[in-house]
Amino acid sequence: MRQKTQFLAGAASSLATVNTQQKEAIPHHKTCLGAGPAGFYTAQQILKGNPNAVIDIYEKLPVPFGLVRYGVAPDHPEVKNVINTFTQTASKDRCTFIGNVTIGKDISIADLQKAYSAVVLSYGADNDRLLSVPGENLKNVISARSFVGWYNGLPQDIDLQVNLDVEKAVIIGHGNVALDVARILLMPIDLLKKTDISQHSLDALSKSRIKEVIVIGRRGPLQVAFTIKELREMIRLPDCKPVLSQADFIGVDKLIQDLPRPRRRLAELMYKTCMEPTDKDVKLWETAQKSWSLSFCMSPLEIFGDKDVTGLKLGINKLQGEDLVKQSAILTDQTVDMSCGLVLRSIGYKSIVIDPDIPFDTKSGTIPNKDSRVEGKPGMYCTGWVSTGPVGVILTTMNQAFETGKTVVKDINDGILDLTKPGKSDIFNILNSKGVQTVSFKDWENIDQFEVKQRRRCWKTKRENGEH
Repeated sequence: MRQKTQFLAGAASSLATVNTQQKEAIPHHKTCLGAGPAGFYTAQQILKGNPNAVIDIYEKLPVPFGLVRYGVAPDHPEVKNVINTFTQTASKDRCTFIGNVTIGKDISIADLQKAYSAVVLSYGADNDRLLSVPGENLKNVISARSFVGWYNGLPQDIDLQVNLDVEKAVIIGHGNVALDVARILLMPIDLLKKTDISQHSLDALSKSRIKEVIVIGRRGPLQVAFTIKELREMIRLPDCKPVLSQADFIGVDKLIQDLPRPRRRLAELMYKTCMEPTDKDVKLWETAQKSWSLSFCMSPLEIFGDKDVTGLKLGINKLQGEDLVKQSAILTDQTVDMSCGLVLRSIGYKSIVIDPDIPFDTKSGTIPNKDSRVEGKPGMYCTGWVSTGPVGVILTTMNQAFETGKTVVKDINDGILDLTKPGKSDIFNILNSKGVQTVSFKDWENIDQFEVKQRRRCWKTKRENGEH
């Protein structure tokens, strides 16, 4: 077997490269912990930057692709096209996917650092932020992250208990995930059937009684975190009308021109939808049986209910600050009560500590780093949301991961990294001793093919029974 220098990349991702000073080209292993976009893009850049780099991608789930597979809405198949690129990377003979391995439990960061020349932490933001208000533990108060996992078939969320036998849902948060969840709740079932939504959630949503979704944010229309694409999809959702309060948009048209272009276009669309709808839009909405609305400058104070949620108390905020986009919300003594039967919390994700040997800032929920190099830990890198916090879209993650990959390659070329590490053989000795069954990329492809066949068989049966 040829000698290998290993790196790690992924949920905690490390990568190793060849020593350019050596006369004989020696392959070097890199490892990625977390097989999401950040891990794969970093691996891709390292493989491109050093022809002798060898990468191992570790993932706690038995399947790859992270949020691309489990976080993207099922009616956004174009976003999932990056899976094709990731598959090409995983299929290279210099790249190995190792699924079903939990860092901090099955193996430690110390184990990985001994085995690999570099460790790249790219395990994302696995938890969601809490509202921290009374009543948050009531039934049908649900994390939007878990709800997204539920309709996308994430194993840990398949058994999520969600009651859709209610008429009104409230979503706390003004980000893209909030609008994704609202859209899935209100989308006609015939359209959902054409997506790759999980069968169990499709069955549940087909029986849903939800007619109204209110999306609440703590700041105003100029500070929303969702993007124009998601807003446009909501505005044009069949059999559904937007209900926006004109009071929220008085004077907004006077402020729009001072905004950055993306923010200006977004604000213009909200303003025109509320204040100047086109005849085409009015005709589209006049027969709608469902509705959605944006509520601004409100913060949840309490969730009501005995066992199941029945409503919530909201505090009214005022905005403060000269920068229109960055104004902060200040709670006033005014409150309002709102009835609902479902509350979805969508106020952001946060990363967690997966191993005590990883430096971690609990306040920001990130790993302290400079240019992707983890502070005080030579040979350790981080990228993606665990590095920056849960901000940006896949393109943002890609650009940052590429820079991380270039940083690793530079450190290899500069002779900073120890390229004499043994590689994954030592890690597999540990995993085997603990009885951990790993999943290879080929194993995953077999699983995926089986799932596709099962879904097609299910659809065929339902069509034959007149259910589709």
